[in-house]
Amino acid sequence: MDRSDYEQFSKDAVIVNELGLHARSAAKIAEIARTAKSKIWIIRDGEKADAASIIDMLTLACSKGTTVKIAADYPADIEILNRIKALIQNGFGE
Repeated sequence: MDRSDYEQFSKDAVIVNELGLHARSAAKIAEIARTAKSKIWIIRDGEKADAASIIDMLTLACSKGTTVKIAADYPADIEILNRIKALIQNGFGE
């Protein structure tokens, strides 16, 4: 799957919570991502992380104000993207 494919099945979100994307918030994303039919990715500046992997997401070092792209390999997972985007936009409920 090339970069243009992610444009079709993706959503942008800005990290709004003070602590950025940390272990607890990454765990919340991973819990949702694991329910998808395909791989869900968190992308920052072209660097991809598997959204089902807490450690993988932490390597992106997303602080408050960082814009990330949430992408899916399969169009049926668009609702998963919407749920993750809402979670990020709501500051992970923190």
